[in-house]
Amino acid sequence: MPLALLALAVGAFGIGTTEFVMMGLLPDVADDLDISIPSAGHLVSAYALGVVVGAPLLAAVTAKLARRTVLIGLMVLFVAGNALSALAPGEYSLLAARFVSGLPHGAFFGVGAVVATTLVAPERRARSVSLMFLGLTVANIAGVPAATLMGQHFGWRATFLAVSVIGLAAIASLALLVPQDRTHGAAGGLRGELAALRSLPVWLSLGTTVAGFGALFSAYSYITPMLTDSAGYAGSSVTLLLALFGVGATAGNLLGGRLADHSLRGTLFGGLAALVVVLGLFPVLMAAQWSAAVAVTLLGTAAFVTGSPLQLMVMEKASAAPSLASSANQAAFNLANAGGAWIGGLALAAGLGATSPALAGAVLAVLGLAVAGVAYAVDRRAAAPADRTGRLVAAHVPRHTGTAAEAAETAGH
Repeated sequence: MPLALLALAVGAFGIGTTEFVMMGLLPDVADDLDISIPSAGHLVSAYALGVVVGAPLLAAVTAKLARRTVLIGLMVLFVAGNALSALAPGEYSLLAARFVSGLPHGAFFGVGAVVATTLVAPERRARSVSLMFLGLTVANIAGVPAATLMGQHFGWRATFLAVSVIGLAAIASLALLVPQDRTHGAAGGLRGELAALRSLPVWLSLGTTVAGFGALFSAYSYITPMLTDSAGYAGSSVTLLLALFGVGATAGNLLGGRLADHSLRGTLFGGLAALVVVLGLFPVLMAAQWSAAVAVTLLGTAAFVTGSPLQLMVMEKASAAPSLASSANQAAFNLANAGGAWIGGLALAAGLGATSPALAGAVLAVLGLAVAGVAYAVDRRAAAPADRTGRLVAAHVPRHTGTAAEAAETAGH
């Protein structure tokens, strides 16, 4: 494994920690700032909004810069956002700081994915992307629980200072380990990057991401009430069970990267199909504590098997602007987060039961499969004329099956 992938994973670990730790610190932040829990919940939304805005914007405006320079600059912004969060005197300044913290998230993963694929042989590209994402999934196992405990014992501000230190470590790692590249963004700069996003296959890939990961977040956003109300777990056990989700996500991420190097589209279809099955079985699996623990683990595995294939597919479909397309895919992940949670909430509000968000997620996963199927059909249709042209050319090429002397004689005539 190239050491540069480790540097990317360190940055991903810091980003994953700061993204998810706010969920565990909401009561502490609300008490300290004297605001309600729903108001504190806006801090989660502010970060997500920063991701959606920053992912395509920062990738586009840095199109002509060396990618290592871009990655370091994005981590500098990440450190600044988390330091400002730690020092924020009130609710609105913290909202602004969380927005700033989210800005570099999508662009870092987008540009980082492009860099990761340049560090390895072509047949290992998906695996390299999965190794970068390893930092994000490990953050759910170790980073978020540790940061939450730190915030509970030393104050939530200490958590964001600690995350800033992780960001500084990432900056040093990127500067030391990532080679300085001479390959920048699209040749046409911002105009060239934006033009590459006019492709229907790119938008179908992004649509698959929104539907597929919307399925995950429809269920995961309400996993706590499922575990307590349906499976009968105590609230104190939920943190450990969420760590199981991180274990499953890590395993799925590594498995998806390995499989996608052999069959990109096959891995995507298989992962989405597995997600449909797992979510569809949630009402049964949540009936007992042991099977609920299995369900949480399988949910992480099935969902994250598709992570690397989705990232690599959108990069291939926008080969003229892979950084922007890859960053836009990160914005799609966050749209999936918001949209999935909303749809799962509608199922709960309709009185369909504690596990109904998982069933709504299964429907979204089926939609993801349908969009992926349309994308496959579009690719096949686009490839067909080229295949026919190739066959016509081959049919008109003269074939000499005789000896060299016979061929020479034919040429002489």
